[in-house]
Amino acid sequence: MKTKKTRAAVTISMPQDMAEEYDKLAKRLAKNRSILFREMFLAYKRQELKNEFRELQAYGTAVAKKRRVLTESDVEKLVFEGR
Repeated sequence: MKTKKTRAAVTISMPQDMAEEYDKLAKRLAKNRSILFREMFLAYKRQELKNEFRELQAYGTAVAKKRRVLTESDVEKLVFEGR
């Protein structure tokens, strides 16, 4: 019976000085390189999702202003007028 692989090895390259800073940071935080990379990746991913949400929010605000949708009541009218 095969076991499901839960990890994948990833190799990255970076400038030597950046690699040294990375190792110093890992040591200062008492984390190994893999854990530090996972945490950094998840933080980056969270930030990207926040940015995407803000962009969608700005788009929605612009559309609402253009259509003069200013209150919850305006939203309800818009939603139910097509039903």
